[in-house]
Amino acid sequence: MFAKLEDVEKKFEDLTRQISDPAVASDQQRYRKLAKERAGLSELVEAYRRYKRVSSDIEGARQIVESESDEEMKKMARDELAHLELQKTAVENELKKLLLPRDPNDEKNILLEIRAGTGGEEAALFAADLFRMYSRYAERHGWKTEILDHSETGLGGTKEMIALISGEKVFSDLKYESGVHRVQRVPKTEASGRIHTSAVTVAVLPEAEDIDIAIEEKDLRVDVFRASGPGGQGVNRTDSAVRLTHIPTGMVVQCQDERSQHKNKARALKILKSRLLDVERQKQDAERTATRRSMVGSGDRSEKIRTYNFPQNRMTDHRIGLTIHNLSAILDGELDEMISSLRTHYQTEMLSKSQTGELCK
Repeated sequence: MFAKLEDVEKKFEDLTRQISDPAVASDQQRYRKLAKERAGLSELVEAYRRYKRVSSDIEGARQIVESESDEEMKKMARDELAHLELQKTAVENELKKLLLPRDPNDEKNILLEIRAGTGGEEAALFAADLFRMYSRYAERHGWKTEILDHSETGLGGTKEMIALISGEKVFSDLKYESGVHRVQRVPKTEASGRIHTSAVTVAVLPEAEDIDIAIEEKDLRVDVFRASGPGGQGVNRTDSAVRLTHIPTGMVVQCQDERSQHKNKARALKILKSRLLDVERQKQDAERTATRRSMVGSGDRSEKIRTYNFPQNRMTDHRIGLTIHNLSAILDGELDEMISSLRTHYQTEMLSKSQTGELCK
């Protein structure tokens, strides 16, 4: 482990020298690439340097214990040594986690796709609630949320919502949100007060960059049509809506939220690239070989990863058995406890596999 850490520190120092070179600074694309690579190593290098400092302090305290004749000084050194040993253990554990294989998409922005599943209008209403939950969470973290496409119901629910969330390590935080979210509550549409169970699917895709996915014009079919809407003055009377078909895969994306055909095409292309990147990512990832459809399932209630139970004011994540009795706060974007627990769970699993050698198979 420590030989690898020495190599990482040398690489970090080399990257630091490179980005200080005026020739590199004048090449913005290269500079951004090197700066991003350096930033990805900084947390690990900082922890390793802390480990080396603590190890050096431990050695100094041991020498005092062994050589000092004054008993009071020896006692102070022993106390300091015990404190430093605890620090060393904590930094060692941190280093082990930081050395786990990193998801190359952790630094990326995301495309958040929310769709109403089983449950009709109630599912659509809860889909709107989930989008608000993630929007509030994004606000709390200083991230930007941009709606790319939105299909509403007559009662203000959401059939489908696609949004771009931009910020620092967005995918790292939200990548565990993909799956079926089940809600149990009395719907606004239910006169008799019976509790209904509905489902919403959530997919979190890393935003594709131009260097990730290149799409040739010959592989695209572009169709334009008139945008649809609930009626009134908001209905677009020009052919500004755009449908893109990726011919090699048959993947179809359409956008109609903007009044500009050019803007709708740009948004649809962004969504298409991210979906294609996700398909490619799943092919390359041995632990996530399922297709994009299986990532969120069919939207059936039985395929849930999480349940939001309104009568009992609780949220339960079924993957890790976590239950939190503060549903209103969660739906207002207070997701840190849940996301931190999910991250710890999956990091612990990976750490266990790395120690048994499974990650090397």
